[in-house]
Amino acid sequence: MTHIVTRRTALMGLGTLAASGLSGCNTPQTAMPPAPAPAPVSGLRIGSIAVDTTPLVAQSGNPTAQWAQNALPGALAQAFAAHMAPGDPSAATLSVRIDSIYLGGGGPADPDRMRGVATLNGRQVRVRATATYIPSPTDQALPEQALQGRVNTLCQAFAYWLARRMRL
Repeated sequence: MTHIVTRRTALMGLGTLAASGLSGCNTPQTAMPPAPAPAPVSGLRIGSIAVDTTPLVAQSGNPTAQWAQNALPGALAQAFAAHMAPGDPSAATLSVRIDSIYLGGGGPADPDRMRGVATLNGRQVRVRATATYIPSPTDQALPEQALQGRVNTLCQAFAYWLARRMRL
């Protein structure tokens, strides 16, 4: 006896097999409990963050300085989350001054750069951060959003490098 399998029958069989295999994926998942915040390495607590972009306004103007002013406090709070103590009157203020932002031409040969200085409890640290920008076709359609995204990425890199340089 000869069995003839048509294309339609083969596709129906594969579809049924795939559906039965994926049915196990529909089981309810239990949520993971939130991870506890890491314990601070030192006893230093940060009560507030002050960002000064005055030199950046003179160098790059707005809206670049405003984007950095808006994005940097959140990025710093995230990078220093283990040391943040908002409202604690004995906690220190992290002061950050952004001196310059350079938005490169794209790729690793000409990265975006941000330079600034941070002060915490009298200790001053110079920070330089870089981020590689890879051009996208949508950047041409939405240039302002693309530039703002690049500044936001630089702010995250700056906050990361600052936290690393402070070694709290």
